[in-house]
Amino acid sequence: MTEGNFVDYIKIYASSGKGGQGSMHLHREKFITKGGPDGGDGGRGGHIILRGDKNMWTLFHLKFKRHFRAESGGAGSKSRSTGHDAEDIYIDVPLGTIVRDADTDEIILEITEHQKEVILLKGGKGGLGNWNFKSSTNQTPRYAQPGMEGVDGWFRLELKLLADVGLVGFPNAGKSTLLSVLTAAKPKIADYAFTTLKPNLGIVKHRNHKTFVIADIPGIIEGAAEGKGLGHRFLRHIERNSALLFLIPADSDDINKEYDILLNELKKHNPELLDKDRLLAISKTDMLDDELQAEIEATLPKEVKTLFISSVAQTGLQVLKDKLWELLNKTN
Repeated sequence: MTEGNFVDYIKIYASSGKGGQGSMHLHREKFITKGGPDGGDGGRGGHIILRGDKNMWTLFHLKFKRHFRAESGGAGSKSRSTGHDAEDIYIDVPLGTIVRDADTDEIILEITEHQKEVILLKGGKGGLGNWNFKSSTNQTPRYAQPGMEGVDGWFRLELKLLADVGLVGFPNAGKSTLLSVLTAAKPKIADYAFTTLKPNLGIVKHRNHKTFVIADIPGIIEGAAEGKGLGHRFLRHIERNSALLFLIPADSDDINKEYDILLNELKKHNPELLDKDRLLAISKTDMLDDELQAEIEATLPKEVKTLFISSVAQTGLQVLKDKLWELLNKTN
């Protein structure tokens, strides 16, 4: 999947179907000239339904089809025959998709389970046929109900990735390289900022065939919460993570300062993010000797657990996986 194919925000128009017209039919046959009303009810209009699909990771499939219209229900007919219900329209979306009203910004629903179906817009109810209105004082009602109108509207679909661990760091911190050695994911890797233009997901294999999912979120820069750089587009993906892994390279000018900036950006985006369990990994430590590592270790923030790793030399990675597994499975 290329960067351009990752779409986590889309606006769509949806319209449910109108209910079918009830029938005003009066029963007639050879020896029965006034058989009374027997008009059937109209069928239901088509629903617009969202359905979760665990095999989808993007809203890209909606990029070129943004209008969804369901058909009207069938009209009722003689012999109390009910009109057919219109076919429902299904919109498959990745797990973690949130739907908002485009006008009010209100969250309407979210999809977090595979094959879960949620009706976004209900189809109009079919009108009642004239046989429903027969009474002792009105033996031959010559009227029936029209079907109820469908409903429509514009909606915003936003994707928040479902991952156990979110990788947080500045551009070029080594997140993509770490993801590539911890998982089978193959993110784009290069020695310049903003290599990652889309979140990458990977499955980490732990001991005894256990696994967890880790997401490489595109690099955050100072001011990301206000819209600078690329990070602000992806901060919402971190909201779904159970734990956060902060990654800062060993050659950083000031590790504490970078850590504080990252925390501050998360806090400005959503203060609840600071309530998540977090771990600080110092990357690119293959360039350090024992003395220099000890010097750096003495200056690290005390309020977060830290460890030293190297994706290139593949050192400290098993300890990292163990620590992340502990965070994800700790009992309060």
